[in-house]
Amino acid sequence: MRYYNFLVAAAFCLLAVSCKQKQKIALKSDADVLHENVDQLTQVIIYDAFSPPVASRIYGYTSLAQYEAMRYQDPKYNSITNQLHGFKQMPVPVKGLKYNFALAATKAFFTVAHKVTFSVDTLKKYEDKVFAMYASNLDDSTYARSVAFGDSVGKTILARAKNDNYAKTRGKPRFLGSSDNGKWHPTAPDYLDGVEFCWGTMQTFAVKSSSDFALPPPPPYSEDKNSEYFKQNLAVYEKSKTLTPEEITIAKFWDDNPFVIQHNGHMMFVNKKITPGGHWIGITAIACKKTKADAIKTAQAYALTSIALYDAFICGWQVKYTTEYIRPVTVINDKIDHTWLPLLQTPPFPEYPSGHSDISGASAVILTHLFGDNFEYMDTSDLRYIGMQRHFDSFLKAADETSISRFYGGIHYKNSVDQGAIQGRQIGEYIWNNLKLQN
Repeated sequence: MRYYNFLVAAAFCLLAVSCKQKQKIALKSDADVLHENVDQLTQVIIYDAFSPPVASRIYGYTSLAQYEAMRYQDPKYNSITNQLHGFKQMPVPVKGLKYNFALAATKAFFTVAHKVTFSVDTLKKYEDKVFAMYASNLDDSTYARSVAFGDSVGKTILARAKNDNYAKTRGKPRFLGSSDNGKWHPTAPDYLDGVEFCWGTMQTFAVKSSSDFALPPPPPYSEDKNSEYFKQNLAVYEKSKTLTPEEITIAKFWDDNPFVIQHNGHMMFVNKKITPGGHWIGITAIACKKTKADAIKTAQAYALTSIALYDAFICGWQVKYTTEYIRPVTVINDKIDHTWLPLLQTPPFPEYPSGHSDISGASAVILTHLFGDNFEYMDTSDLRYIGMQRHFDSFLKAADETSISRFYGGIHYKNSVDQGAIQGRQIGEYIWNNLKLQN
C-alpha cells in the first residue's frame, strides 16, 4: 500500500512538472517586441553615458541587424545593408523551413548590442525573458533555428563594425583645441577636451564620404565690432537676455545633453539623459505606434532613421573638426561679459555646424518620407527623463524647433544652426533617394 501511494504521488509530481513545462507565456506582438528591444538599448546607452556620435553607431548596427532578420517575414522588402558600404552578404533562411523572424530579429539585435555596449548584464536579463516567452510558444526546432539565424545575421553585421575605423579612433591623444584666434578650446564650466575628434574618419553607411555635403566656412575671426563674427556673438548674448518662457522651454526640451555636470559648492554630480539621436529614435517609436506599423515597417523605420543619424554625425563632425570653430561662451566671456554663461551647458566640441540641427534634419526627412507630411504627434520621448513633452504638426517642424533651440540655449550661432539643418536635410534626402526599399 505504501508503495502504491508512492507511485501515485510520483505520478502527480510528473504531471505537475509536465503541465508547468507546457505552460505558455503570453506572446507579445512582433512590433511590440522590437520596440521594447530598442527601448532597453536606449536605457543602457543612457546608463553607460555614450557620447552622441557613439550612440548613433550603436543604434545603427543594432537596428540594421534587427531589420535584416525581420525583413524575411515579407519577401517584398529588400536588404538595406546590401546597398550600404562595407557590409558582407547577409545570411538567408533555408527555404521550406519554419522560422519566427521576430525572435531571429531579437537575437540579431542583441548579438550586436552585446559587443557595442558595456552594461551587457542589464541587456541579458531582459533578453532572457524575451527568449523564455518565445521558447514557451514555439516548438524546439523552430526556436533553435530562429535563434541560430538571428545570431548569424548579428555576427555578419559585427564583421562590418570591426572595420569601420572605430577601433582606430580609440586611444587617440586628447584634443584640447587651439589658442589661435577664433579657434575652439575647452569651455566653461568644466573645460573638457574635445569629444570624438576623429569621428569624421568613420566609414559612412550610405553617403559616399564624410566630406560630402560640404558647408560654406563660418564668419572668419575679426576684432571689428561691425564684423559678422562679432555680431553673431552679440546676437547670442542679447538673445539670452530676452528669452521668453516658451523659448526657454524649447531650449530645455531639446537639450539632450547625455552628460551634464552640475556643481553645488565643492560637490559635483552628473545628470544622465537621452542623447540627440536617442530622442529621434524615440520619435520613430511614436510614429510607428501611432500608425500601428507592423514589425517589418517598424524595423525598417528604426534602421533608416539610424542610418540618417549615423551619417549625419559623421559628416557634421568632419566639418566641426576641420573648422575648429569657437563657441559663443568663449568669445562673450572674453569680449562682452566675463560673467556670462549660456542657458544650456556648452557641449565639449567645436561649434560649427550644429550637430543637433544636422541629425534632426536628416531624421525628420526620413520620417517624413516614411509617415507623410503634416504628421501630428505628441513627443513624449523625454517625458520620463526630464518630465517634458511637446506637440508637433510635422517632423520637419520639430527639426526646425530643435535647430533654433541651440541658439536659444546660447550654445550655437544662428548661422551654425541654419547650416547644420541644411546639411542634415541634404543627407536625409540622399539616403532616401539612393536606397531601394522594396521590390
